[in-house]
Amino acid sequence: MQPLFEDLVVIDAASFVAGPGAATILADFGAKVIKVEAPAGDAYRLLHGRYPFDYNWALTSRHKQDIVLDLNQSEGREILRQLIHTADVFIHNFRAEQIARYELDYQTLTTANPRLIYAQLTGFGTKGPDSEKRGYDTTAWWASAGILDLMKPGQDAPVFPLGGVGDHASAMSLFAGIMMALYRREKTGLGDRVETSLVANGAWSNGMHLQGAIAGFDLGQILEEKGYRSPFAMIYQTSDHRFLVLVSANPDKEWPGIARALGHPEWLDDPRFASIRDIMKQRDQVRAMFQSAFADMTLQDACKALDGESLTYSVIERISDVVQSAHLIENEVIVATESEDPNFQWTVANPISLASQQARAVNDPPKLGEHTRGILQSLGYDEVSIADLIETGVVKTD
Repeated sequence: MQPLFEDLVVIDAASFVAGPGAATILADFGAKVIKVEAPAGDAYRLLHGRYPFDYNWALTSRHKQDIVLDLNQSEGREILRQLIHTADVFIHNFRAEQIARYELDYQTLTTANPRLIYAQLTGFGTKGPDSEKRGYDTTAWWASAGILDLMKPGQDAPVFPLGGVGDHASAMSLFAGIMMALYRREKTGLGDRVETSLVANGAWSNGMHLQGAIAGFDLGQILEEKGYRSPFAMIYQTSDHRFLVLVSANPDKEWPGIARALGHPEWLDDPRFASIRDIMKQRDQVRAMFQSAFADMTLQDACKALDGESLTYSVIERISDVVQSAHLIENEVIVATESEDPNFQWTVANPISLASQQARAVNDPPKLGEHTRGILQSLGYDEVSIADLIETGVVKTD
């Protein structure tokens, strides 16, 4: 089977997660991706340095070749430009000051390579007062887009969010933009500039609630005053200290099934609960009744009862259970690797599936500078020149 992107060359000069994540999807389907790192290495390699295996790095660096370049030296910048001049896609997350210092602006690069797709990932966009701020998904996606405002209990502080969640969502948007630009190139023969930001993706992810605020329905203010109160959309704990989330989009229809599932069909004849309107007037009491019923059931019994009434819910799965889920493995969400490293026997697949394509088998991520020598040789550098570049610190090899 011919990989879909086997004729694409991608230069991944981005750091951490969102930008490299878009390159990973291209690599999964056959693109030649060259990862460019500084001599010290991408800080993402060492994010969890106390562990013997860089598992974060492995997830977003699979299938990539690795070259180390010191972009503070003119020779390093020249090598990068040579790579970009023969590439299809250039992905980076440099700020404006870095773009100017490294001479990597869109106009200059596309003058030399008019077919280039220039893909830029930022924290807060390229315009406005925040454009030069450093941004991680915790700050730009979760906080600045208002998502955290909707995740605080009453007037208490929000729970600190999980890193990487907004990054991976933003990687998908950057990938989609690159694909749009490649489609346009098929029509016109010309490349394009693709841009997305963590805050833009956070706003899009939070779009339903932001659109409500535009219309005058400020859910953040409502939650601060009253908190989450609907018994039909709530998290409940079972007797074995597990949690599940119940979501009833149509309480009028599903109320009888919930009452039966929770072992209290008598609620249906109780005049206090004659209508959903009556129930919602007593929502706090009803929520406590639901919780009391769930507290008398094990998770297994609760799931069986809810399934018996075809109700919508989900177990709040433990991370350690998710990665061993037979369902996810069967659906190739969690996939086996070909690595011999005991810490990298399985990994998370990208979420795109094509009937005509099979993603590459996953092996170990590249070591720092592992492919530097081979990449330089492909650009025409001889061994003497390569030795000089290593000696002066312009490049680094494994």
